[in-house]
Amino acid sequence: MAADSLGYLLGRGAPRAPDRDSLEAWGRALGAVLPRPVVITLEGDLGAGKTTLVRAICVGIGVAAIEAVTSPTFSIIQQYDAPRGPVIHADLYRLRSDAELEMLGWDELVEGAPVLLVEWPDRAVNTLPRDTIHVVLGHDPENADRRLLRIHAPTMR
Repeated sequence: MAADSLGYLLGRGAPRAPDRDSLEAWGRALGAVLPRPVVITLEGDLGAGKTTLVRAICVGIGVAAIEAVTSPTFSIIQQYDAPRGPVIHADLYRLRSDAELEMLGWDELVEGAPVLLVEWPDRAVNTLPRDTIHVVLGHDPENADRRLLRIHAPTMR
């Protein structure tokens, strides 16, 4: 049943131009049905809603200390405790080379994290698993209160 819900949320159930409340509701629902392990990338310009969506996903997963879920732009990696294992939140914006990625122990994070949420994934695009769920958020040029949401996901069974 969870896979059916996940497939729905990644397909027809995903809002295409959500306002903040709709984006957060979708993120909470997605977090509640995520399989383990899973890697989700979040792309979009500054202010597009990546960290807002991460926070909502973490609520759905069951992260208790939700106030700790902030953009890890300066720390690069944050870990949040959840009932079914830790959630790793990476913000790769400041990375400039593969060597910096390697110094983070990136391969171990990708292979070992139950849930890995990655902002600015273009810095690590060649190191992500094939079954990564890619979320792209953009500003809606016709309505500043809405975002454009695109999802590229493997077939979820």
